[in-house]
Amino acid sequence: MAWIPDNAQDLLETATRQFRETYEFYCTPRGHHPRAVQGWVLRSVDQLAQYDSYAMIRLIAPRPLLMIVGSEAETAYFSREAVEQAAEPKELFLIDGATHIDLYDRDEHVAPAVAKLTEFFAT
Repeated sequence: MAWIPDNAQDLLETATRQFRETYEFYCTPRGHHPRAVQGWVLRSVDQLAQYDSYAMIRLIAPRPLLMIVGSEAETAYFSREAVEQAAEPKELFLIDGATHIDLYDRDEHVAPAVAKLTEFFAT
């Protein structure tokens, strides 16, 4: 099964920003790779349905947790929830104006993320 349907271009006008940006990244030269299959197997549905990213988050502490998220990312709530549930030390670092996909390769958003990671790992 394909993550992005064959008729995706027809859907772009009414699609969410996340879908449009995903399409722009993975289905254009910006991020496409000729050997990328853009698919998943049906047996993954059960595993995805049962997955709980927060189930063991308490075990991260006392190791520091840094979550970096774009302020405009539709997926930002995942990071906010993780930081909320995690024990200290923890930090949520927002990249102003960035979406989820922007953090893949847009220099104006990647540079502050790299600077924050450099500071985090140096500390």
